Amino acid sequence: MPGTCVVGLQWGDEAKGKIVDLLGDNFDIVVRYNGGANAGHTVVVNGRAFKLSLLPTGVIRPNVTSVIGNGVVVYPPRFLEEVDSLAKGGINLTGSLFLSDHAHVIFPYHMEEERLLESGTEGKIGTTGRGIGPCYQDKVGRRFAIRVGELCRPDHLRERLKFVVPFKNKLLGALGATKLFDASAIADEYLGYAERIRPFVRDTPRFLHESLAAGKRLIFEAAQGSLLDVDHGTFPFVTSSSSLPSGIWGGSGVPAKFVKRIIGVVKAYTSRVGQGPFPTELDNELGERIRQKGREFGTVTGRPRRVGWLDAVAVRYTAALAGADEITVMLLDVLSGVPELKLCTAYELDGERITHFPSDAYLLERCKPVYESVSGWSEDITAARKLSDLPPGARRYLDRVSELVGLKASVVSVGPDREQTIMV
Repeated sequence: MPGTCVVGLQWGDEAKGKIVDLLGDNFDIVVRYNGGANAGHTVVVNGRAFKLSLLPTGVIRPNVTSVIGNGVVVYPPRFLEEVDSLAKGGINLTGSLFLSDHAHVIFPYHMEEERLLESGTEGKIGTTGRGIGPCYQDKVGRRFAIRVGELCRPDHLRERLKFVVPFKNKLLGALGATKLFDASAIADEYLGYAERIRPFVRDTPRFLHESLAAGKRLIFEAAQGSLLDVDHGTFPFVTSSSSLPSGIWGGSGVPAKFVKRIIGVVKAYTSRVGQGPFPTELDNELGERIRQKGREFGTVTGRPRRVGWLDAVAVRYTAALAGADEITVMLLDVLSGVPELKLCTAYELDGERITHFPSDAYLLERCKPVYESVSGWSEDITAARKLSDLPPGARRYLDRVSELVGLKASVVSVGPDREQTIMV
């Protein structure tokens, strides 16, 4: 059966989790293929919020199997914390959640390395401090990386840490660390996690290929947003993995030919966390109003997100890269009460008008947005359940967004709950 991918087309936090949750009953398996515990998402069901950062959104659905693929980096305490939290809420994941034995493991020294690198002002990227980047660096560098499957082999893990930790201590010492790590203590700690993680560990590419052969339906859940993709995003202010659908093959083992539908998720405005250029940013009273109404604070870190007008130039760029077939427009309700809305339709770069997106951060920093205005609406739209329930201003805004991006909006979200959704 063909697979579907849900991918964010901005800088993340587009409410991808809600779309995956809404579509959950149409699929047998949900697969997370990139990122780590820096990618928070919240799913609201009947007024109850489930906050996740590492587990796929599909874990909320009782008949869906959830897979954390080999392309994800895993911090075991966070994994267990989320499993335990859901268990307290009556959701038992034993037998319905699989963790790739080839996923790489985040250790305390990864977090310390990231903390030290981000502590100064020079070269600061604005990471979440979860050790994601240093873990991916070890993965690419090969020598010092440790995978989930290795946690389940005690003697092997101890030997690996005896080799890795002394090198890490030298590196951290050179970066100015005063606290160094003990290989034996880390081994003891992580072997404790391993006993609890073991029932979830699986050869996930094999499982997914067997599932495809059996006609199972797969949905792939991207972490972060396409503008944070390590290859095509606003480098260097990006994440450390491929957050586009192109990451599916490497991050899960499922070839691209099985992915037949790509849903691009777009927030009705734009938000961004951390450093980096943001042409449409609203660093003013209106921006703060949108931030508060949209609850634009990180699920993982609690950091306030930067907010701004929707950037159609950027979304066209990522929609093309992702091969998106359609878009979903999220958090439309947040814009209610804003009398005049703006949409970025082009940039001015060094006096020249351009309509393409320069993914080079140096060039994007110099771009000035070219706006067109759209009349807003004053009505509360959170009770709308079909397009005809929306006021004319909201419908005009949606139509113009679709026109600028070049894709139909298949879903419109007017609130955080499952029910606050318009299926177009």
